[in-house]
Amino acid sequence: MKYHLSIWLWLAIWAPVVAQLDLPSTQVYAFDIEQENDSIWHFTNARYLSAFNPHGYNNQPAFISNDLLLLTVGLPDSNQTDIYQLDLRQHTLLRVTATLESEFSPSLMSNKLYFSAVRVETDEGRTQRLWRFPLDRLGYGQPVFPYLRRVGYYCWLDHKKVGVFIVNDPPLLIIADAKDESTRPVISDIGRGLQRLPNGHLAFVHKERPDAWFIKSVDPYTLDQKYLVACLPGSEDFAVMPDGTLLQPHGSKLYKFRPGRDKHWVLVADFKNYRMAKISRIAISPDSRTLVLVALPGKE
Repeated sequence: MKYHLSIWLWLAIWAPVVAQLDLPSTQVYAFDIEQENDSIWHFTNARYLSAFNPHGYNNQPAFISNDLLLLTVGLPDSNQTDIYQLDLRQHTLLRVTATLESEFSPSLMSNKLYFSAVRVETDEGRTQRLWRFPLDRLGYGQPVFPYLRRVGYYCWLDHKKVGVFIVNDPPLLIIADAKDESTRPVISDIGRGLQRLPNGHLAFVHKERPDAWFIKSVDPYTLDQKYLVACLPGSEDFAVMPDGTLLQPHGSKLYKFRPGRDKHWVLVADFKNYRMAKISRIAISPDSRTLVLVALPGKE
């Protein structure tokens, strides 16, 4: 199979301070999505997005528009992470946060004026809280839930409801309300994958046993749960397309599952020729035309 990978040389609007996290070196790639039909997909126009940080940590991509992507970045020789913005059309790079704290897991909020991120604060206990920041970068930001600690991952479901992964043993899923700061426990033994479904419900990974992981959904208001599909072996990351199709990676391969239509996971692509050893996080643009993959590099 022949392939071409464009390496993007980014124009930095904000020159980064060269700042190694004890985190893996991960690479980020983008592809155009072309669906010939329900089972035949083409991924074209491959771009290598993390050329600006080839030996660092690049993870947790989140679209804030069809062309703008937020990314968690840890530069070599740094002890923290910041949020960067990549403009996929203009090929520009902007460092959004430059703080003593670490920020990760960025996400656009429903009013589209703010983005949220988990911040690891500089207190003795290294408190992890969910913060919000103005997209125009004219403010420092503030906690969404001042009293909610140990936030690992999260997913906004509407303007006030958010599914939250609480770092615990075992990890706990709760539904939090940004309006009144209330929290309701849902289930324990969850994975880090949290995604909003088109109907506003939360899709999550339930690790019932070490060898039995399932993607389920929960209604954030009634807390009713529903089984969707068994995870691919060892995979806990997934994405949801606007039509409800689930995408999950396994090694260098990508599979899709459409609830109510597919009976099992369907292979749609293998990215091994792009030297991807293991794909983890994935993101889909709002118009479903761009796929972003985070992967550990494979052998040359």
